[in-house]
Amino acid sequence: MPKPLQYRSGSLIYFQGDPANQVFILQKGAVNLVYQDIETGQDVHDLVQPGEFFGVKSALGRYPREENALALQDTSIMSFTIPEFEALAAANTRIIMKMLKVFSNQMRRIHHQVSSLMEREEQNPEAGLFSVGQYYLKNKRWAQAKYVLSRYLTYYPSGKHAAQAAKDLDAADISLARSGGGAKPFSPLASQAEDARPDLTDTAKAYYDAVSLISQQKYQQAYLGFKKIVDTGEDPEYTAKSSFEIGRCLFLLGKNDDCIKYYTSMITKYPKHPDLGDALFFMGQSYEKNSRKDMAVTFYKKILSMPGNEEDGTHIKARRALKALEA
Repeated sequence: MPKPLQYRSGSLIYFQGDPANQVFILQKGAVNLVYQDIETGQDVHDLVQPGEFFGVKSALGRYPREENALALQDTSIMSFTIPEFEALAAANTRIIMKMLKVFSNQMRRIHHQVSSLMEREEQNPEAGLFSVGQYYLKNKRWAQAKYVLSRYLTYYPSGKHAAQAAKDLDAADISLARSGGGAKPFSPLASQAEDARPDLTDTAKAYYDAVSLISQQKYQQAYLGFKKIVDTGEDPEYTAKSSFEIGRCLFLLGKNDDCIKYYTSMITKYPKHPDLGDALFFMGQSYEKNSRKDMAVTFYKKILSMPGNEEDGTHIKARRALKALEA
């Protein structure tokens, strides 16, 4: 039988990449579906109205969710298993026609975007090499980022992205050293001084200063430091990093509801944030402190379902927290 579900305003109904084994119909409230435009990379927002189905395409296609589903208000929905929905649709041709219309519009939009992408010129080698370095850096694969960015500076010392590549190489080097995976920081275009931090951008220095405040348990001051970086938005890398740290500060300040709401918003904006697992863990901890153990369990299980090293710190913390709740 279909199951009624309730979600508070700001709650995530499902995440991009989740298994799609249910179809939903919105009964009351508002749901926002957020995904990335394949042409521009910008977030696209589709608002679901009461009486409309969502989560249909991925469920019937048997592939993971392609979007985040966020409750914009206190929301009531009905959840159908795939067999239940197929039986409902088979008995009601109006549902089938409505889905065909929606899918047709989506396919037309995707076809236009793919055609536009294919018409573009192929990316030149310089830009391609720099993009690979950026990819590794954003995903915290410091050793790979260091290698690729150093290759970029070797081949294109006066290239279009040389200045940014040098800064990113410093950042990768520092992170690699701090993680115990490399020697002291270095950069072919920077001073070989003992401490490379003075060569970082002002935004990077502000970020590490705020991190230092957390270690001193000055959470409110750290929060204000990270918020200033985000509000300024001058450096995309440190803006994204600071976005995560703001949520951590809210948790450390004991503002559990604010932490949940903030991370929900952050995940919607950065669905592939490199610290996604840690953000989900803090959300689970916040729910646990609010005596919402059912929601905490959901978030811990989500972490454990995510691909990656099962022995990394986030997976271990989630397993321990889940075991404690289920004991």
